[in-house]
Amino acid sequence: MGIKSLTKLIKNKSPESIVTSQYHKLSGKRIAIDASLYIYQCLMNVRHDGKYLTNNNDKVTSHISGIFYKNINLLSNNITPVYIFDGKPPIEKSEVIKCRQERAKIAKTQLENVISDETCSESTKDKLEKKTIRLTKTHIDDIKYLLNLMGIEYLHIDGEGEAIASELCRIGYVDYVMTEDMDTLPFGCPKLIRNCLDRSHKRNDLISIIDLEKVLTDLDISYDKFVELCILCGCDYCQNIPRIGIVKALSIIKEFDSVNDFLNSAHKYNVPENYMDSFEKSRILFKMYHDKLDVGVLPFKTSELDMVKLKSFLQEEDKMSEEKINTVMKRIETINKM
Repeated sequence: MGIKSLTKLIKNKSPESIVTSQYHKLSGKRIAIDASLYIYQCLMNVRHDGKYLTNNNDKVTSHISGIFYKNINLLSNNITPVYIFDGKPPIEKSEVIKCRQERAKIAKTQLENVISDETCSESTKDKLEKKTIRLTKTHIDDIKYLLNLMGIEYLHIDGEGEAIASELCRIGYVDYVMTEDMDTLPFGCPKLIRNCLDRSHKRNDLISIIDLEKVLTDLDISYDKFVELCILCGCDYCQNIPRIGIVKALSIIKEFDSVNDFLNSAHKYNVPENYMDSFEKSRILFKMYHDKLDVGVLPFKTSELDMVKLKSFLQEEDKMSEEKINTVMKRIETINKM
């Protein structure tokens, strides 16, 4: 879910904190990648005629193809990707996860009811099918194996990937975090890379980089107040108070010394039960990794590029053509000589 309307607030109140850029300008940098999100996006969008890419055994390979070409693009621009996988999430997120699972289950039932209905449009079926997508252990294992063959570093420990990635960026292990989840900012990520937010640009090679420090300066609030603002807007750990949106939340943060002071005077609002308890837990969760990660002992998985096994994997698992494989292999060889 991320943070409700945070992107809109930043666009309106801190437009200069969002810089439109290109990957080649990040040459020499290290980027932590929210692995689960991009695997999910590949399953959603890397398709042919609206259908998953599959191999000769009808195994879905959209995620393999999508992540492979994302890596080739990053490496071609002399960028070092570091994938961060989601581990066991905090219990406070269980309700959000349950809701997502329920929505996927409903969509699956709806899809089963219309799959053979010729009066139902293919676009409607495609939309329902995409709503049923859930990441599986097989998807994760496929990408880990791909990263091993490509010699790309990754980390998989308990906790939320974007939270861990944010702290790795905050302490300087990486230079940026790449994700579409805006809750990366309240986790403390200094530099967030997203798909281009400026809809006036039609090029697909552009990205947006959000600078947290500039956001805080323009909003004229501290990082601690920014975390409170994000929680008030509604996040994965705490539901929002009805009728309090992003603009009202900002004014509350600036007007009151604490959210508790506001709630003591918020008689016209229907405040959810145990709201402050959830609020305080959320505040702790957004800082749960601050100064807690020791990169010297974290179990980062590293490997060397294995061209022979990679070629075999792309042929057998991804059903990539011989011509295309030869092309990408030459590209990889060129990258290694950079």
